[in-house]
Amino acid sequence: MRIPAHAVCTAIRDDIVTGVFQPGARLTEELLARRYGVSRVPVREALRTLESEGFVTTRRHAGACVAEPTQQEAADLLELRMLVEPLAAARAARRRTDAHLKVLRGLVRLGQERARQGQGEDLRALGGWFHETLSQASGSPGLISLLTQLRHKVAWMYAVQAPARPAESWAEHGAIVDAVARGDAERARALTAAHAERAGEAHRMRLRSGGPVRTSQPAVNMSSGLH
Repeated sequence: MRIPAHAVCTAIRDDIVTGVFQPGARLTEELLARRYGVSRVPVREALRTLESEGFVTTRRHAGACVAEPTQQEAADLLELRMLVEPLAAARAARRRTDAHLKVLRGLVRLGQERARQGQGEDLRALGGWFHETLSQASGSPGLISLLTQLRHKVAWMYAVQAPARPAESWAEHGAIVDAVARGDAERARALTAAHAERAGEAHRMRLRSGGPVRTSQPAVNMSSGLH
């Protein structure tokens, strides 16, 4: 059975995001084909897609390698996500379906439950599903695609972990869903902007403290602020 290129692309991207392949690492078609049990054809297609997304770069004499983002690129990426997510939430308030609401409310309940139990790994996955569903509810294919790519890149560059105060984070998620359910686009936008800013500040603090940020440059003195 031929495994489609998009499945191989997802597998390679996941390995890049989780740090299996570090920035600068070579990605040979032969190695990847063996790792995922596929031929070179879907690997070649997947690498082209990942290069267009910014996860992979092609070097002369070296071939495909994991990209090495700079500190400034990481900063710009975070700022872009904080601008786009509130727009998606506002559109979700106008376009969401009952199915979207059901999933969002279910995720909030699970998130609040896991937060009380201190299950960090579950919370990280649930948070990703929540934001993915919220963007899907916007009903805008271009916006959905952009946000998906931004989330992958933020998770990669900032080695994203579960929130430090999960109960507060999931209370914010619940408030966003309430605004979306009421069709209150401006409140959904404002709540999401505040939530994104708090999450962004947590990422910036990790930068300042020399936390795990997957860029080509070592952590620098951030006392003057990155944003």
